[in-house]
Amino acid sequence: MTAPANPAAYGPVDDDEWLVIIDPQAIFASPSSAWGSPLWADVEPRLVALAEAFGRERTVVTRFVADPGLGGSWGSYYDEWGFALVPDDDPLYAVVPALRSAAGHGVTAGTFGKWNADLRRIVGAQPRMALAGVSTDCCVIATALPAADAGASVRVMAAACAGSTAENGERALAAMELFGPQITVVR
Repeated sequence: MTAPANPAAYGPVDDDEWLVIIDPQAIFASPSSAWGSPLWADVEPRLVALAEAFGRERTVVTRFVADPGLGGSWGSYYDEWGFALVPDDDPLYAVVPALRSAAGHGVTAGTFGKWNADLRRIVGAQPRMALAGVSTDCCVIATALPAADAGASVRVMAAACAGSTAENGERALAAMELFGPQITVVR
């Protein structure tokens, strides 16, 4: 999906809306990572532009870190993806340089979805949120659905989302479009 880095393309930024940039980390951005998105290079400048438009105080950057203590299905998940079992200060989990200082708030979680108590403490229980980041078909959708179900109004900035593949990203966007008007996919 080609889109300009100009944040005006995504619609107006309101004073009461939060930008949540999902997991802009080396593990998802690096082409050499098993979890790297082939779409990251196109999406990164759009994320930077959105963060500038929203401002540091209205921007949250989330991070995924492995938490093998979660148990259940996470055990078999890490059996398959053992490379990710590194400490949360490992360079794999570092936020990409272009976004390290973009946000005034951060949330780190060991789950795909970032709609958790930490994020709610920052944005409120039923906020207006713009979501962007990686991966559309994993952590973005896993954040959008429970947030909307809890009463948040969610805009997913499609051109500022990177899927595991273009096709998987489109499938996730199509699924989220089914949840309108609670979730609006901005294309």
